[in-house]
Amino acid sequence: MDAAGLSEAFWSVAHDLRHRQRVALEPWDLSPSLARALSVLSRHGDIRLSGLADHLRIAARSATEVADDLARMGLAERHPDPDDRRATLLSLTGKGRETATAIKAARQAESERFFASLTDADRADLTRLLRKLREE
Repeated sequence: MDAAGLSEAFWSVAHDLRHRQRVALEPWDLSPSLARALSVLSRHGDIRLSGLADHLRIAARSATEVADDLARMGLAERHPDPDDRRATLLSLTGKGRETATAIKAARQAESERFFASLTDADRADLTRLLRKLREE
């Protein structure tokens, strides 16, 4: 397969996986970007908006909008940073932690279904190849 065909196959598979992940989010009525923000907060705990922006690779202004949306949904809340009273931290609420855990499980289940046709050896090969491409 030439490079163009390989690229087309890769993007087709990536598109299918992204679609399946979006479908997995439907029960929570969350966009993929809000789900990613929940994941970041779940992994890193309380975080400044600038840190959230860095993790999500978005502008600080956009992180403010993400924080506003999560707060409006009752999934996160802002509070003063005890180490710097000028700064604000964003943290998950109880509902946010529950939602993040449920989303992680739903995404994992969907990923298992998506990759079910691959043997363990296929998965190891794919993982190795993707890591190699990511490093370049």
